[in-house]
Amino acid sequence: MIGKLFVITLGITGLLRAAPEKWIFDTDMGNDIDDAMALAIIHELQSRDVVELLAVTSSKDHPWSAPYIDAVNTFYGRPDIPLGAVRKGATTFEGKYLKVAKRKNGKGKLVYPHDLESGNDCMEAVALIRKTLAGQPDGSVSILQVGFFTNLVRLLDSQPDEFSPLAGEQLIQKKVKQLGLMAGSFTPIDGNKRYLEFNVKKDISSARELAKRWPGKMVWSGFEIGMAVRYPTKSIEDDFGYVANHPVKEGYLAYCGLNGRNATFDLTTVLQMAYPDRGYFDLSEKGRVTVENDGFTSFVSGKGEHVFLKMSEKQAVQVEEAFVQMVSSPPRK
Repeated sequence: MIGKLFVITLGITGLLRAAPEKWIFDTDMGNDIDDAMALAIIHELQSRDVVELLAVTSSKDHPWSAPYIDAVNTFYGRPDIPLGAVRKGATTFEGKYLKVAKRKNGKGKLVYPHDLESGNDCMEAVALIRKTLAGQPDGSVSILQVGFFTNLVRLLDSQPDEFSPLAGEQLIQKKVKQLGLMAGSFTPIDGNKRYLEFNVKKDISSARELAKRWPGKMVWSGFEIGMAVRYPTKSIEDDFGYVANHPVKEGYLAYCGLNGRNATFDLTTVLQMAYPDRGYFDLSEKGRVTVENDGFTSFVSGKGEHVFLKMSEKQAVQVEEAFVQMVSSPPRK
């Protein structure tokens, strides 16, 4: 009897959830609203014990980018997630929705409470990434880059410091499990066989260097994937009514209103990295992505650890439903 109970116990233990994946989220928060929606999904994933968000870094060089991230993190009950901000980044314009974090009510208090006044007041992004990586077990951290390549190519070039005796490339090799990124395009876009995607073309030199030098696995989600799944306007109208003020919904309305279904570029990277084995996407064969002089991303199969996402029409329906369920999910610990 004891032996049988022991076997049953082992079986139950084997069904227990694996430890959460450790993530660093590098975002150009303030350009497209999909960054905010992707962050909302990450918070839902953390509530499901799927991931642990170690840090968020902004590659958007505007002082309100990091405060908006802080406001979203605070809204979801995680105000102490470390934040880092780029210095001398690729774009400096405010964008349409960062002002949401600064909105005050009739009593002069912030509608979305947060501590950070400006991105200039938090750690520089590369320093925070180095600090975060140095404190984690070897090969345990996945990085999600859904903005410009600026921070990560600077990480590659970084030198030993108070956080680690390793130079950037060696630190990445030791600590990083994989890099997922929303960037590039791998099919023609509206007949354009040489489409230049925004995240790449705004910092082409950094994109070229990262694609060439990153010492490990890269999972690319191209422009065509996010364009194929548009977030339903009906969800924005109906699914966030559990609270009077929601920073992601308000950001969405400030960015594009209710006149169209916004593309889900950055959300696709988050979903694939969280659930790589659930069939939401297919993967190309392994090879290597090259960023050409004009910013076009080409792919050659064969030698290399790069893959890009592929998606059928049937998968797109499933992906859309997953996005709606997770983006609109209420905050919970």
